[in-house]
Amino acid sequence: MQTLVKDSSVSAIVAGCIATLISYAGPLVIIFHAAEAAGLSHGLLSSWVWAISMGSAVLGALLSLHYRVPVVIAWSIPGSALLVTALPQLGVAQAVGAYLLANLVLLLIGISGAFDRIIARLPGSIAAGMQAGILFSFGIEVFRALPVQPVLVLAMFTTYVLMRRLHPRYAVAAVLSVGAAVTVASGAFRSEALVMALASPQWITPQFSLAALFSLALPLVLVALTGQFMPGMAVLRNAGYATPASPLISASALGGALLAPFGCHGLNLAAVTASLCTGQEAHENPRRRYVAAVAGSALYLLLGIAGATLMSLFAAFPAALIAALAGLALYGAISEALVRSLAEPQERDAGVFTFLVTASGVSFLGLSAAFWGLLFGLLAHALLRLRRPPVPQALRRNP
Repeated sequence: MQTLVKDSSVSAIVAGCIATLISYAGPLVIIFHAAEAAGLSHGLLSSWVWAISMGSAVLGALLSLHYRVPVVIAWSIPGSALLVTALPQLGVAQAVGAYLLANLVLLLIGISGAFDRIIARLPGSIAAGMQAGILFSFGIEVFRALPVQPVLVLAMFTTYVLMRRLHPRYAVAAVLSVGAAVTVASGAFRSEALVMALASPQWITPQFSLAALFSLALPLVLVALTGQFMPGMAVLRNAGYATPASPLISASALGGALLAPFGCHGLNLAAVTASLCTGQEAHENPRRRYVAAVAGSALYLLLGIAGATLMSLFAAFPAALIAALAGLALYGAISEALVRSLAEPQERDAGVFTFLVTASGVSFLGLSAAFWGLLFGLLAHALLRLRRPPVPQALRRNP
């Protein structure tokens, strides 16, 4: 504790708190979308927010203090997006069963140290195409909300584009601030929806099925590894930290499994917000930047306890603001995933097919679009790599 106090600085604490606020400002909206699509009660949604917040807080603080490295833990953004279509189809009990299975697979991967080998065998274009397809529907929601709240959407869109040019890290926070200001000024803010209450965790008995395994559990594993752990480790490596990946994956999987019966759909390394804690903005000395992750974890803890109040605050804003905020917050992730899916010329077709099938939202044989996107992408990749039969020597002779 004395070392933590000694290493603390205003810049690190501010960086950590901003990272946590950005996590709530954008990705949490996707969870609200999923809960609304599945018709979850406010009690279950409150328990969901409590579970992911507590897991992010405890794991982030313990891992950061243990390794003296800014390890930022958060919930999976593409995993949350996946639940918008999967949760209404499967139901919350089967979804919880899928969470447990996904965390079990991740735990085995972490213990075995097979993370690097699995990623190396999966074509990057297919993984990126699936991620882009999952997030695609959220990106277009920005413009679907335009006829409903044109002034609000245009103000948020303009703010986002300008902030992407001036201060990209604060673009989502600025969009939320402008959207809230326009909502209050226009009288669309519903103050009667606000409640002051603490979150109350609720136990959900899991159910297991093959449909949940293939439609949700396996896609959750894939997007966790490729969409969260891979970029999260890249952020740490780029900042000069040689923290091993296996313990981080194992700890996240274990924490996610323990909290799954309360609604936690998965805990992973953060990537976007982690950059705020690993850069020079947190502290000039890399050895003291872990304080930023600890400070962000403390804020996770406070906001998680007040989960019911946090949910009512979002409910008080119009649906157009939530839809526009979610789409704009995911723009960077969509853009990067599309670029990665088309980066390799030899894998480009497989990446495009994966993206199109996943973005279609098709559900067939009880399996989600993410599974079919992965299957069609791998099929296209295998067929395109088949060796052509050798041409007979006689046909090669010139006439």
